[in-house]
Amino acid sequence: MRNLPSVDRVLAHPAVMEAASNAPRSTAVEAVRLAVEEARQAIKAGASGKSLSIDAIAYRACEIIGQVTLPSLKPAINASGVIIHTGLGRSVLAEEAVEALRRAASQHCTLEIDIETGRRGSRISHVANLLCKLTGAEAAAVVNNNAAAVMLAIGTIARGRDVLISRGELVEIGGRFRMPEVIEAAGCRLVEVGTTNRTRISDYEAAVTENTALILKVHPSNYWIVGFTEEVSIEELVELGRKARVPVMHDIGSGALIDMNQFGLKNEPMVQDSMRAGCDIAAFSGDKLLGSVQAGILVGRKDIIEECRRNPLARAFRVDKLTLAGLEATLRIMIEPNEALKKIPTLRYISRPADEIAELANKLAGRLKKTLGKEFDVSTEETASKVGGGSLPGQDIPSTAVVIRSKRMGAEEIAAFFRKHSTAIIGRVENEAFMLDMRTVESDEIDEIITRAQEI
Repeated sequence: MRNLPSVDRVLAHPAVMEAASNAPRSTAVEAVRLAVEEARQAIKAGASGKSLSIDAIAYRACEIIGQVTLPSLKPAINASGVIIHTGLGRSVLAEEAVEALRRAASQHCTLEIDIETGRRGSRISHVANLLCKLTGAEAAAVVNNNAAAVMLAIGTIARGRDVLISRGELVEIGGRFRMPEVIEAAGCRLVEVGTTNRTRISDYEAAVTENTALILKVHPSNYWIVGFTEEVSIEELVELGRKARVPVMHDIGSGALIDMNQFGLKNEPMVQDSMRAGCDIAAFSGDKLLGSVQAGILVGRKDIIEECRRNPLARAFRVDKLTLAGLEATLRIMIEPNEALKKIPTLRYISRPADEIAELANKLAGRLKKTLGKEFDVSTEETASKVGGGSLPGQDIPSTAVVIRSKRMGAEEIAAFFRKHSTAIIGRVENEAFMLDMRTVESDEIDEIITRAQEI
């Protein structure tokens, strides 16, 4: 215990002085006291050696100072191979959307002012016409996420009555939110139709009663059923809905406005197709295949959308000016699909040419070999990226990864080292190697990866 450095000695350590340069002295003192106390408890537990040196205690104090003074939400380089990575904030915004956010955040804006009359207007007006133009819908509404959009719609249409849904579509999305629970929370009664793997139109017909208020079709998104299967198309459900005078809703989930088939990715429904089929209302996300901000979007019949807007829950789920600014800017880009593929990062990553990815991987691998030296083996390998975010499950996109192996450090240790940087570098561990999938890495991010590699 007598060998433990004093608080003042640790405060005078160069690393602590640098870490505390922009922090109140009280914060630095408290951090050092905690670090010294941790060392004292470690000695009581039988620890000894370098972990108790003044350098070790000082660096631990620096970590504590950083936890208090540095933002916990850090920038990251996504080399995970998952394009829409929920843990990394899903879609990166287009430059136009970022600028729209900056303008809306830094000054007043006409969020709910009708500039023609000077009276209060509707905040949704900034995006409603664009959504209708892009999807073919009569009207549109926006709330804070797709789960809220689904809950708002079914609660508005079917509260106190029956909602028909196939057993094969009773999904659970991230965060343990289950469709049956969403329906129940909306005040509706769930009526399961068909079986898990096979549901026919006759199953829906047999389930329709006077108490049926809504036929709901849910795109499975993050799983798929193969083998002996059968499902009912949205067109068939719309036809049944017309006969039974029951509205039909499609929870599309990812919300593609551009055909993914052109990239070799199949079975991702498009919002426009649901509207053309005559679907009464559809719900989808803003931050997945649309490549915009987090939002839940409802499009469909004007009378149903207006009813949803009048629901008290719409006020609870209301979006702010930043969401609307980012969404409007993205939708304006989407009007020209070819421009969208260039400007919206999510779509650019999905459509990124394989040779461009391989060239970037070779460039990074060459620089890493020089930086890391002989203790590390650096190579490139063909790999497979995924869209992520519950979109296009089970479908891979060919990519190239930079692969790092070392006898000095294990793969998990290397991954942790790159992750614990001021800009977190997120790869993945596979086959006892650390991999940097280059599909979602920008060329101007290579220097940051090299900077971190120099510190290994």
